Amino acid sequence: MLGVVLVGQFMAILDVSIVNVALPTLRTDLNVSDAGLQLVAAGYIISYAVLLITGARLGGILGHRRAFLAGLAAFTLTSAACGLAPQTGSLIGFRFAQGASAALMTPQVMSLIQRTYSGAARNRALGYFAAVVAGGVVVGQAVGGLLVSADLFGSGWRAVFLVNVPIGLLLLLVAPQVMPADRGHREPTLDLAGLAVLSAAVLLFVLPLILGHDLGWPAWTFASLGVSAVLAAVFVLVERHVATGGGRPLISPRVLRAPGLPAAGGALLLAPSTWGAFLFTTTLHLQGQLGMSPLRSGLAFIPCVGAFALVSLSVPRLSGRWRRSAIPFGLTFAAVAYLFLGPTADGGVGYEIVTALVGLGLGVMPLIMSVALEHVPVEDAPDASGLLLTLMQLGQVIGVATVGTLFLTLAGDDGATRHAERGIGWALSALALLAATSAAFLIRRPRNVPTSTVSAPSPRTQHD
Repeated sequence: MLGVVLVGQFMAILDVSIVNVALPTLRTDLNVSDAGLQLVAAGYIISYAVLLITGARLGGILGHRRAFLAGLAAFTLTSAACGLAPQTGSLIGFRFAQGASAALMTPQVMSLIQRTYSGAARNRALGYFAAVVAGGVVVGQAVGGLLVSADLFGSGWRAVFLVNVPIGLLLLLVAPQVMPADRGHREPTLDLAGLAVLSAAVLLFVLPLILGHDLGWPAWTFASLGVSAVLAAVFVLVERHVATGGGRPLISPRVLRAPGLPAAGGALLLAPSTWGAFLFTTTLHLQGQLGMSPLRSGLAFIPCVGAFALVSLSVPRLSGRWRRSAIPFGLTFAAVAYLFLGPTADGGVGYEIVTALVGLGLGVMPLIMSVALEHVPVEDAPDASGLLLTLMQLGQVIGVATVGTLFLTLAGDDGATRHAERGIGWALSALALLAATSAAFLIRRPRNVPTSTVSAPSPRTQHD
């Protein structure tokens, strides 16, 4: 069961980054604009991030097994649709649908782990989960390059989407045989008002950042950002109203008060924003002014992939305060490494060493979630993990939209990506330092933590 759900999780995370390497080829094939490229990359993450918590709630209503299978089937179908898309508009639409499918499938993974395992077995399962989340992002870059360069049956960039289809079909055959049956409960627990307001706020924030560069920043882009800020305030009021009315808000105040959650949330919003922007801009630089093929640019990420994996799999073995201290240290290390992107932008061994150093620093990101969830009550773990995963995905959207736009602006029409690398190196470094500052509050171990956070589920959990 664990193998099946983790492969599903891996596919969903893989699709966040695998498309990056295919972007230059996709631009040529479909004549895609800069804004179109950003929407192809970010559209999946936008719907994935906004719908994650609602996907978790649907698992409670329908049953986690049923919700996982429905999400997996939809993800397989929408992956095929992306791979067969005839033009840019349909591809962007299918990417949004693919992200929505992933948002139904992946929250069930954490819920199934929490409900199926306990004690040391649960810790091992969570370790595998963290490795999959980390590995999916970094492996996507290398696999994307291999698939595009292989050009299987003349598929070109389409292979990065079509690769999900045989894997998804195989999982659909195996999953019903190994996943435990469970029954959902039919109470109306969906916060549709909160979902509608949050979705509108995120879209009105992200779209002007993505489209503004191509359109010359018309007045509506600034108006959209202003309305987004207003809707963010409205969202807070809506959530309070739902909570006082006895409902379950999209983001529970009780979850937000859990020890370490605010600090972890800040770090998981900012650190992935640098990671998403780094992958997006580095791919364009390698295949742009440096003239690398998709295969060569994908292989160029191997040092970064290896460094990221080394840290993400090794650091969790540390104990106590050392684990918490490793997080701000790693993010600060990444901030310093980002500063050398510009000076080494001509490529070669120096540039690959810098990307490896970035991977070393950011390898602590999966640890942030496990440290934050250590002292969350068991009954709140699905909502807390859903919130943290949502912030991770939103961070990547913000990174691609803001730093990606800065990169495209600095590169200009002549594609001077070497010059752009210098500017974004400073921007990425500043964001990583802010993430390290937020993560520093995780170092102190919370006191007087209720034992129910680390022991057996409460009666309410057993009833659910």
